[in-house]
Amino acid sequence: MTIHQSLPPLTDAGSLPSDAMVQLITPTGARRQNPVFDPWVASLTPAELRGLYEDMVVVRRTDAEATALQRQGELGLWPPVLGQEAAQIGSGRALRHDDFVFSSYREHGVAYCRGVKPAQVTPVWRGVAASGWNPYDVNMAAPQVIIGAQTLHAVGYAMGVQNDGDDAVAIAYFGDGATSEGDVNEAMVFAASFEAPVIFFCQNNQWAISEPVGLQAQRSIADRAPGFGIPSLRVDGNDVLAVMAATRVALDRARTGGGPTFIEAVTYRMGPHTTADDPTRYRPQGELEEWRAKDPIARFAAFLTEVGILDDAAVAAVAEKAEAVAMELRAACIALRDPAALTVFDNVYAEPNSTIDRERDQYTRYLAMFDDGESDGAGSAAASGTAPAAASVTEGMDR
Repeated sequence: MTIHQSLPPLTDAGSLPSDAMVQLITPTGARRQNPVFDPWVASLTPAELRGLYEDMVVVRRTDAEATALQRQGELGLWPPVLGQEAAQIGSGRALRHDDFVFSSYREHGVAYCRGVKPAQVTPVWRGVAASGWNPYDVNMAAPQVIIGAQTLHAVGYAMGVQNDGDDAVAIAYFGDGATSEGDVNEAMVFAASFEAPVIFFCQNNQWAISEPVGLQAQRSIADRAPGFGIPSLRVDGNDVLAVMAATRVALDRARTGGGPTFIEAVTYRMGPHTTADDPTRYRPQGELEEWRAKDPIARFAAFLTEVGILDDAAVAAVAEKAEAVAMELRAACIALRDPAALTVFDNVYAEPNSTIDRERDQYTRYLAMFDDGESDGAGSAAASGTAPAAASVTEGMDR
């Protein structure tokens, strides 16, 4: 655990070495007592604890299904979350409904916690929509592909909440590589300067595509935040209880006027960066097996079994639920249809915009070149969403 500066209500915790971290459940499933963080999860009921286990299992199963869909040609790309379930579920379930999430492209577990439906997850990755859900329905912004840009959005939203006199909190999710982006550092400057109620949640999964975390930080990433005047916590990201406790601490601090907090959740990306990546080309031999022994689901299941909360019947019921959700995701994905070409211009601005009108007109005339001579100027290709239109949507996603 690293606690830099006074981090209410952790003033008695002191400061520990940067290579230490908050851990409440060991990789073997043993419960570690921690007088500072235990109170933040002490109220969890057996049903809620089983719920955390179910969440992680469901997210892992749907992630595997989405990966399979990409391999079968039903999705253009998919960024797997395998291994990071505890970091996402522990933090996601700590949030209130009126808190607002600003994520990167890998937070499928957080989206599940916010109520995003399986049918809403895949349209972006199939290239048929710019977003799968209305952000205000679930208080979670559309996934951000531009690395680190969501941190600026989160701070801006948090400053707005602050000006409104509300006690909701914004949380930004990003990876270890994003901490080297200017946007993240600029966001922390603003957050510290204005004491914005925002949480910077870094999932340190050890690899920024093919670059190891050692190229992002020589010690812990959590060490960076104090330079901006932001207290930081380092937590075992494969321990769902520790993540929840740390997130609740940061939420309480933000709600009570304490300003921003930086959380580094130390976890591991067991799969590829995306389905276009081959991690065997750059990972050291044996590293994956070392982290498999720290699997977030296995350790939590061992803990729940030991305390009598999880049995074979419960495990089977959870597996059945996960399979049902995965099949719902598959059916929804396969049922997706390419949109009409000109819908790419819809909802870009809330009000009419002359630039969009001009671009729509130019694209309409371009598509008309592929018609059979019966076009009325709009072009049948534009109406049907044929090859040129579908390609344009997908290429836009790639950029």
